[in-house]
Amino acid sequence: MDGKFQDNDITRIVEADRAHVWHHLTQHKPFETGEPRIITEGKGMKVWDQKGVEHLDAVSGGVWTVNVGYGRESIADAVREQLVKLNYFAGAAGSIPGALFAEKLIEKMPGMTRVYYTNSGSEANEKAWKMIRQIAHKRYGGQKHKILYRERDYHGTTIAALSAGGQEERNAQYGPFAPGFVEVPHCLEYRKQWDVEDYGRRAADAIEEVILREGPETVGGLCLEPITAGGGVIVPPEGYWERVQEICRKYDILLHIDEVVCGIGRTGTWFGYQHYGIEPDFVTMAKGVASGYAAIACCVTTEKVFDLFKDDSSDPMNYFRDISTFGGCTAGPAAALENMRIIEDEGLLENCEKMGARLMANLRALQEKHAVIGDVRGKGLFCGAELVADRETKEPADEKLCARVVAECAAERVIIGVTNRSIPGFNNTLTFSPALIATEADIDRITEAVDVALTRVFG
Repeated sequence: MDGKFQDNDITRIVEADRAHVWHHLTQHKPFETGEPRIITEGKGMKVWDQKGVEHLDAVSGGVWTVNVGYGRESIADAVREQLVKLNYFAGAAGSIPGALFAEKLIEKMPGMTRVYYTNSGSEANEKAWKMIRQIAHKRYGGQKHKILYRERDYHGTTIAALSAGGQEERNAQYGPFAPGFVEVPHCLEYRKQWDVEDYGRRAADAIEEVILREGPETVGGLCLEPITAGGGVIVPPEGYWERVQEICRKYDILLHIDEVVCGIGRTGTWFGYQHYGIEPDFVTMAKGVASGYAAIACCVTTEKVFDLFKDDSSDPMNYFRDISTFGGCTAGPAAALENMRIIEDEGLLENCEKMGARLMANLRALQEKHAVIGDVRGKGLFCGAELVADRETKEPADEKLCARVVAECAAERVIIGVTNRSIPGFNNTLTFSPALIATEADIDRITEAVDVALTRVFG
């Protein structure tokens, strides 16, 4: 650490934080007697806290965001240069970085053609749902307006996003929710609902059953994460996605892929859906788009969807009447352009695939050693280890013990994650999403810390 802050400065900052900052996802009562954690600096995959303690960050900023690591001067320089030239203009007009990043992004997304800028993943998802609802009014008399979402998936924090949220504890105490959102079953084979051989197809068939129950004429969209993130790092089983797309085409349902977590390299491809040959109608993204160096999110569509909003210029209500104030900030696309250049020039997709294989191998070795690990799953540098009290019954490990594993890793100066306040009784999956720059030494240090932590907590 460079010693930028003096001890008395940090004391003042901690007190200011304790007195005035309302932290995300935090019960603040312990702060009455203890200190909040303040991260003061980051470089590569390391961060330092207010006490000067160095930590290896295995969760890319805590929420799957800092894909290219901390301290990237070239991104900061790109943002500064752009902000001095033009910091903002409303999205009804274009900008140079907005046009260039949209062009660059579409190059990575065959079949997609249009980028709608916004400022958060929640809002990007809402744009897609608004488009689906408006299409329902334009083409189906408003009837085909329902949006399906999947149990255990998460799509954001607004009331509408929670209405499409498959995580009961995230939703608790925030209802009533928006009508027209309907849940379909999850596809976690480790926690399978059907004892069948072709589980992937059966889990997809369950979506069709919901469509038939609701009435295909009322269902306009299906919103799914390509790999479920906060609901337990769920990789869909073989055959699932092929059947899902078949069902959407059969019933004229728009397929919306939420890539807020998986997008921009996290799974070893530019987007998670690209592992499965999916041809979506909407793709939403946020977190890794600029690796947290600036706020940016995108709702990307096909030309077919785009054309639906310009088919009758004589109707003053026919275009997409939407605005996202900070979608007009130029810092986001400027940062995103440089972020994408870094991923390309440094071969980070290839590194993600290679280091992801090492991470999975290390976790599976730990599974052999520690009976508490019931399942290991993931793709690229996006992995989870589900902890159980009993492998035979698959009884979930106690959530407090899972939280202790995270704390013991922190004691080893490694920051990992765990599903938290999401699925009642199933907040038992350790989560790992190191930056795409991770080395073999980083991966080994992460899993060594987990080894130590599991031994301390479970013996």
